[in-house]
Amino acid sequence: MITAIDHGQIRELRLDRPPANALSPELMSALEQAVAAAPGEGVRALVLSGRPGMYSAGLDVPLLLTLEPPALADAWRNLYTLMRALAVSTVPIAAAITGHATAGGVVLPLFCDRRFVAEGSWKIGLNEVQVGLPLPPVIHAALVRQVGPREADRLAVGGLLIQPAEAAVVGLADELVPAGRVVERAVEWCRSLLALPPVAMTATRRQGRADLVRLFDGVFEGELDQVVANWWHPETQSVLRALVERLKKK
Repeated sequence: MITAIDHGQIRELRLDRPPANALSPELMSALEQAVAAAPGEGVRALVLSGRPGMYSAGLDVPLLLTLEPPALADAWRNLYTLMRALAVSTVPIAAAITGHATAGGVVLPLFCDRRFVAEGSWKIGLNEVQVGLPLPPVIHAALVRQVGPREADRLAVGGLLIQPAEAAVVGLADELVPAGRVVERAVEWCRSLLALPPVAMTATRRQGRADLVRLFDGVFEGELDQVVANWWHPETQSVLRALVERLKKK
């Protein structure tokens, strides 16, 4: 489900779960472990990429709808653990958004250091509201941190899906790159950081991301329970199951 490709001291973790790189509990757990283990293996920076044309369609909703409550709660915990692993990583992480990135496919880049998006007619956005899910507070806060309160409200409340050019304008993506170069550009950016005096760069990076790390204070004791409860709301279940039925007909 994940292909690791080393570019010297930079490791690319490529999501490889066809057709949509949907985030199953197993994929989220494997990715969290890969991110956490990388610094101890001598990796000095990470690039989180997808397949050409498809970064990630977010949580594997059809799979999650088959889970019993305890397993569903574990799946959401896997997502939160993965988000935190990205936020607290001691090495820089660049997201190379290679194509469509919706819902959880945008969530992961929000917790990376920088986001490079491939040019093209891709759909990018946090469309949770469209499928009946309130946007979890920690994700909303990360979105506000990235694009500011006004754009965050516009994007999140409407569950908007936008194209890469607009994503770059509003700040959801940091840089728009020709599709064939998005991973290469992410690696270049990582190398530019690694060329800096490492102690100074690492300490300053830690300061700059401290607010992102603090978002996770207490979330596993309170917020996560509410997010799981929201999943079982009748309206949410109805909208999600209708979505799955539409997907089956495609």
